[in-house]
Order: sequence, then structure tokens, then C-alpha cells
Amino acid sequence: MIRVLSVFGTRPEAIKMAPVVHALRDAPRQFESIVCVSAQHRAMLDQVLGVFGLDADHDLDLMTAGQSPAEVTARVLQSLPPLLRQIRPDVLLVQGDTMTTFAAAFAAYLERIPSGHVEAGLRTGDRYQPFPEEMNRVMTTRLASIHFAPTAQARAALLAEGIPAADVHLTGNTVIDALLQTVREDYTFRSPRLASLDPRRRVILITTHRRESFGPPLRSTCAAIRDLAERFSDLQFVLPVHPNPEVKQTVERLLCDLPGMYLIEPVDYLEFVHLMNRSYLVLTDSGGVQEEAPSLGKPVLVLREVTERPEGVEAGTAVLVGTDRNRIVQVASELLSSRAAYEQMANAVNPYGDGQASGRIVKALVERFG
Repeated sequence: MIRVLSVFGTRPEAIKMAPVVHALRDAPRQFESIVCVSAQHRAMLDQVLGVFGLDADHDLDLMTAGQSPAEVTARVLQSLPPLLRQIRPDVLLVQGDTMTTFAAAFAAYLERIPSGHVEAGLRTGDRYQPFPEEMNRVMTTRLASIHFAPTAQARAALLAEGIPAADVHLTGNTVIDALLQTVREDYTFRSPRLASLDPRRRVILITTHRRESFGPPLRSTCAAIRDLAERFSDLQFVLPVHPNPEVKQTVERLLCDLPGMYLIEPVDYLEFVHLMNRSYLVLTDSGGVQEEAPSLGKPVLVLREVTERPEGVEAGTAVLVGTDRNRIVQVASELLSSRAAYEQMANAVNPYGDGQASGRIVKALVERFG
């Protein structure tokens, strides 16, 4: 059997790795699947594990209050190598672009253990946007032995950087696997506040948490939301407030008195994907939401200056609006006023996958390590 150690630490990583872990465990004669979590985000990670019915075989439990990226990296590099020497996996799997992703891939390299990178090849070309995710991706690419590219553009980026074609597998994005396995039309919200949303009014879902959004960019976004509330009386705004103090203090100060505004605690994955499904329009600086919302036919306004997911913009499922107040209001107003403009985005083909990415990853692992 191929011994696979999957290492992740945040909610987005867990969402995107859950289908892969299940696919590995569904092939017990081929794989011994072991899960290790760093708990870079403790509470949000545990929510996702519960939704997908996953248990961690090893928990590094590294989260501390006010942790910096450097501190997370240092703790992973200190805690993971003894476990690697104990388990000696045939391959270590990491996902995406977090500090856990880079540090785990580096720890595996130092132990001469090959690593596989799920969602490889995403690039903005700007080392500081998103920060520190862009550099985490680049460094993980240099450390990994096998790369699972979610799109043709991601694959092309890897080849352009000199990664051998035999080491790059075009798979689609596992977030679509997770989404399609989860969403159902008869879902009822468990949260009383979400259950109280008026079905006659349109919902605008907002998520924002990027470090480069802190300060003036986030204040500009909040001002745009207030402008939209004044222009359109039929809107409800739902903003799951990220626990980072920079985000929490700003949005609560600037938006708490806005009519129709639901500032809520972060919800678990099951509630969130159904909140996306209930929404009319999504404003986000998240990477995963850019991929998920189009699968549900929801137009996305990306609250960032650059994106490592240009496929959505090119396909017409997303518009890069940045954090400029006037730009956000202009584009959102057009979609809220023009049914034709809205339908054009809502019906665009999602370029991020067909829900079969996990199976392709498992097949590639068998071919490489079996």
C-alpha cells in the first residue's frame, strides 16, 4: 500500500482536502491514509472536520493567540519532523497556500520525503498580493515532487517555471468536489439569524479577511456597502465576521447600524455553502469563494487588486473590482439593476472543475507511487 500523510491546518485547506482524504480511504487496498492537522485555525478547522466526518490521526495543536506567519512556520518545522520520521510516508500531501502548506512541504523535503501539492500553479506574479500566500505557493512548487493543477492556466504556469510535464497533473479543483457533495435544495439554516432572512429580499454575501485589505481598503469596501444599501431598498447583507481584530473592529464600527445588515459569527462549511446558494450576489476577497460561487450560478465581485484565479474573470463568472468604493458600487449596481447583465454572469461556465478532481489525484498517486 501507498502510505499517504495529508497535512493541513486551516478551514479552506480542510474543505479542499476532505474529498481527497475520503477518496484515499475509499481505496483501502491501495492506500494507507493518515491525516495530520496543524490547527493553524483551531475552531474553523474543527468545524470542517465535523461536517465531512473526518478525524485527525495526529494533531499538532499549534494555534496561539495573535500568532504571526513566522511563528506558525517555526512551530510546524519544529513539530512535524519527528512525526515524519515516525510515519515515513511514501508521499506527503499539502494543499494551497498557507503557512502550514509551505512549512509542511519544507519539513518533508528536509526528511527526503516527496510531497504532492494540491491546487498547484496559482499565480498573481506579485509576491505581496496576496500576502503571504503568493510566496507560499511559489516556494511549495519548488519543494514538491508532484503537482495537481486545478486549471489549464495553472498547469501552464508550472510548465513555464520549468516543472517537468510528467510531474504536473491537470485535475480540476477539489473545492468543487466538496461543494457538489454538500449542497442540497431542501436545506434549512440552523442559525436563527440566517433562518430569519426575508425570502422576498435579495441577499448580498460579503466575505473579507485578507491582510492586504486591512485599513483603508476595508473601510472603502464598507463605504461601498453603505452606498448600495441606500440605492437598493430590497437588499439584505450578510457578512460572516472574520475573528481577526483588524477585520472585526472595522466592520462592526462601520456597518453595525446599517439596516438589513447581518453581521454574524463565522458559520461552518455546511451553513456557508447554503448561504452562498441563497445569495443573489457575492462580494469576496477569498480565493475559494471565487471558485465555489460560480458552481451555484452566483456572480462574484472580487475585492482584490489582483487574483491568482484569472480563469473566472476570463470566463465571465467574476469581476475584479478591487476595493475602490466607486468601482464596487458601479459594478454591483449594474448587476442589481440589469437582469441581462446578471444572467450573463450567472450562466457563465465555471472553469474550475467538474467535481471529479479527487479521483484524478488518487489515480495520479497510484501511477507515481504504486
